[in-house]
Amino acid sequence: MNAEPRVITQRGLYFDEIETDVVYAHRPGRTVTDADNVLFTTATMNTQALHLDAAWAETQPFGRRLVNSMLTLAIVVGQSVSQLTQGTIVAQLGLHEVEFPHPLFPGDTLYTETVVTGKRPSASRPGQGIVTMVHTGRNQDGDVVARATRSCLMWMREAHEQAARDYAEQAERAVGLGEVP
Repeated sequence: MNAEPRVITQRGLYFDEIETDVVYAHRPGRTVTDADNVLFTTATMNTQALHLDAAWAETQPFGRRLVNSMLTLAIVVGQSVSQLTQGTIVAQLGLHEVEFPHPLFPGDTLYTETVVTGKRPSASRPGQGIVTMVHTGRNQDGDVVARATRSCLMWMREAHEQAARDYAEQAERAVGLGEVP
């Protein structure tokens, strides 16, 4: 029996597959370390002492360093990718209504859930649609540490598959002509 095995590729959901008012729970969680916080903070040139200076942060209201809120936001959005947008997003259109109601501390574990609050076909881009989702990040105790509304331009399955076929045909023609696609 030489049948090729069936291949299942991990991907996000197409516009056509996304459901509104459903909670998409993204797991596993992500424990944020001191190293994560310092590397992200210094890589982004954020010199805020609340993220870098443990002695000074101890004198502040929370009594210790805080995880950089931009790192928290990046992880919250990132945790949703494999389940919702991996390979099916055209573009991120915007983030709005971003809030951080409770601090995240180094050593905390971040869990994210997403609720799709709206979707509509694009008026100007056939085969694509706009999806609005609310990402909520919670620490290991269930405290909401981040919430953000995000809008994405997403592929519809048939249009994306057709675009992939068209690209493959163009690449094949270019190779035949000695051009690099």
